[in-house]
Amino acid sequence: MIYIVAALLITLLGVAYVKGFDLVKRHSPDRLPQFCLLMAAIRFLLLATLFAISVFFSETREETTRFAIVYIIMYVLMMTVTLSLRH
Repeated sequence: MIYIVAALLITLLGVAYVKGFDLVKRHSPDRLPQFCLLMAAIRFLLLATLFAISVFFSETREETTRFAIVYIIMYVLMMTVTLSLRH
């Protein structure tokens, strides 16, 4: 269940970044650096919160380690896709 929530959150953050980037670029291109920094802060807070919740509710250390590895892979994949689409 937590893997589905993590995948949905990462997908949502990726879509928000791509759509927000297009919107900011169209209306105020000089604000792109602020937008990227704001999205980085939002991504960090949301992903760290989800990870902390999953660690809190996990039963074993092995389960936590497995989730952390999958989570990092999903995050790197999301960042690679979003940055390759917009930069």
